[in-house]
Amino acid sequence: MSQPKHQTVRDYIAAKKRGDTKTTDRIVREVTARFDTRTTDGSEAAELLETTMTTPLGQQDN
Repeated sequence: MSQPKHQTVRDYIAAKKRGDTKTTDRIVREVTARFDTRTTDGSEAAELLETTMTTPLGQQDN
């Protein structure tokens, strides 16, 4: 996958690589809400879906 078009997806990738599931969960909720209310064309949700399947969860530093 090339550089994501949407900032939210770039933020999701960074959070997931850090193991920050609180942030990844929040981003998924926000993107889903925009998709559900049709305030997006769906490309953001599609890009996020692909990212959720291809980006491994990192380890959170304690």
